[in-house]
Amino acid sequence: MHLKSIKVFCDVVAHRSFSKAAEDNGISQSAVSQTIHQLEEHIGVRLIDRSKRPFVLTVEGDCYHHGCRQILTQMDALEDEVRGLHDEVVGRVVIASIYSIGLHQLTLHLKTFLTDYPKANIKLEYQHPTRVAELVESGQIDIGFVSYPKSNRNIVATLWQEEPMVLVCAPQHPLASQKNIELQQLDHVDFVAFESNLKVRIELDKLFSQRMIGPKIAMELDNIETIKRAVEINAGVSLLPAQTVEREIQLGTLSLVRMNDFAPTRPIGIIQRRGAPVGITTRLFLETLGLSYDSEIADTKEPANENRQQSNDVPVVTSHSNDDLLRNQVPANQVPANASPGSAIKT
Repeated sequence: MHLKSIKVFCDVVAHRSFSKAAEDNGISQSAVSQTIHQLEEHIGVRLIDRSKRPFVLTVEGDCYHHGCRQILTQMDALEDEVRGLHDEVVGRVVIASIYSIGLHQLTLHLKTFLTDYPKANIKLEYQHPTRVAELVESGQIDIGFVSYPKSNRNIVATLWQEEPMVLVCAPQHPLASQKNIELQQLDHVDFVAFESNLKVRIELDKLFSQRMIGPKIAMELDNIETIKRAVEINAGVSLLPAQTVEREIQLGTLSLVRMNDFAPTRPIGIIQRRGAPVGITTRLFLETLGLSYDSEIADTKEPANENRQQSNDVPVVTSHSNDDLLRNQVPANQVPANASPGSAIKT
């Protein structure tokens, strides 16, 4: 059976849609249906149960899909390696990231990589953290960027950075005029918090509890951008990743409040599918990040910890061309609307 046919099948499964798979492959929806039917006749089993809405894979279909994804991934890696024999990096790296990492930490590294390897093809899309994990597990992307990365039976997680978190407030807030404060001064202060089910909120609450500090939760929001807007209108103070508030601090819409005895961090990292081949272009991109190829990616042994990563970003589904990434341009309408010194927020 042709690789084109199994790609069409995998696209149908990935999108849960015959019409979207048709669009991706430049063919009609009826041609997609015919391709799936031909696959089922060739194998002699039903791959998709069309009696349910939305359709579901049969047991045989799920097994076949897993194998097909491996074949396509191996073929992509092989083609990437062969092209690399000409000393030119022309392969593709497909990345999905939570919004805060994609816009802030990744920008400079992407520009550096594309400057060094101008013929490489980078596709970057912003997704909800759970969707990033799904795309990694299904083999639709090469690398996922999340906060609080965790390995599981299908995913290998690698810590990339421990990002400092800082206290910010509105310029008119009483704390803005103080050069340094102690954590104790946040007791009963209005606080704009992340939603209670997010890992960053859980870890901050633990640290506050250990220090017997009880900020007054004024608002609970699900992403960094809306928290920043709430703090700007003086709804309360908040602890946010340092790089995400640099621009607002420079513009004067937020004030940085330094704390003498509290320095939390947010771990961020990459996730990759366990057992997936890693092409030359992806390996070079990892080197740009200061990471090396981990042989554990190719290890199929199941780890003891199967917890899935969590994050604090809402979905922003988009992708950028190489030119956009090099110019560091992200359209404004894609911004989502809706311890002791050195203490780290650990997973």
